[in-house]
Amino acid sequence: MGCFLTNSSLGRKLVMSISGCFLVLFLLFHMAMNVVAIINGEAYNMICGFLGANWYALVGTAVLALGVFVHFVYAFILTYQNRKARGNVRYAVTVTEKGVDWASKNMLVLGVIVILGLALHMTHFWSKMMLVELMGEHTNNMGLAPTDGAALIKYTFSQWYNVVLYLVWFAALWLHLNHGVWSMFQTVGWANDTWLPRLKCIAKLVSGLIFLGFAAVVVVFFVKSKCCCC
Repeated sequence: MGCFLTNSSLGRKLVMSISGCFLVLFLLFHMAMNVVAIINGEAYNMICGFLGANWYALVGTAVLALGVFVHFVYAFILTYQNRKARGNVRYAVTVTEKGVDWASKNMLVLGVIVILGLALHMTHFWSKMMLVELMGEHTNNMGLAPTDGAALIKYTFSQWYNVVLYLVWFAALWLHLNHGVWSMFQTVGWANDTWLPRLKCIAKLVSGLIFLGFAAVVVVFFVKSKCCCC
């Protein structure tokens, strides 16, 4: 089984699909959690406290980190092998295949942007919240409690350049998921002629929901910060 998952192209795609499904579920949860910040800051901070440096949160973070690592390592391997298999064909004049969108041809590029956005997010939030708790500190370098996620969101998205960077990140994530969600079902053989159009529709709904949920938090807090300054 181990050889199949590592040495077989189908096995590697299966690992990509399973890890991708796990990450999509996490994104839906994280998006829903962030939307709470728009509705009630205190409720959001209660969630932050519950998901602080507790053993279950640490286990979840470790599993999530492993999922991200596996997903993108396999993405690089598959991309390299696909290019190697095509050889010099990729340098010839190409014709856009029917039914193949831009995102499907640039999944690795989108994935790299997603990883860079994740690093930015970790710097802005994880390092000032869970990491601070793990270090045994009661406040971060901004003088905020590590569970005061609402104040951290408010500060981060009061700066226009952070708003732009995060919206670019979310757009790349949207394009990546728009192809990736239906593709992972196709890999496991669930995308026949009847179900493929339905799965593509579901992929658009899921990716759109994730994008709109995350983007709403960024835009709402940016607008609030400008209204408060008026």
